[in-house]
Amino acid sequence: MLKWIDMPPVWLAGFLAVAWMQSSHYTMGLSLGETWAGLLGGLLVGGGILLVVMAALEFRRHKTSIVPHETPERLIQSGIFRRSRNPIYLGDTLILSGLILRWDAVLALPLIPIFVWVIEKRFIIPEEDRMRRKFRMDFARYCEKTRRWL
Repeated sequence: MLKWIDMPPVWLAGFLAVAWMQSSHYTMGLSLGETWAGLLGGLLVGGGILLVVMAALEFRRHKTSIVPHETPERLIQSGIFRRSRNPIYLGDTLILSGLILRWDAVLALPLIPIFVWVIEKRFIIPEEDRMRRKFRMDFARYCEKTRRWL
């Protein structure tokens, strides 16, 4: 049961809840400016959703697991995975950043680097360790040519 609760979307939802609470109840008179923050926020959310969908389609196309706690059957290096080893986590970070901007949650901005840190420690590093053991040299070459985030 805990394995299914400890998932990136659950972490993202928790961080979003904190940001929304801050924007709704603890504004403290701070603002990023509604017009540009709303526009940039919308672009970030849209870009994040697009990255997640593109990555999910690659997982489906390669018929391998998208579940973070499982080792995939295949090493995906095509599509969006040519640009980023972790496009879903990057997409989640863009969604969090975009909604913080759209909600004008100035005090929640530090949640972004904290979210990145949590995702790296809880998911990315253990996933990369499993993939390094399974795919060995293929994964090493992939890491050399493709960055972890961007």
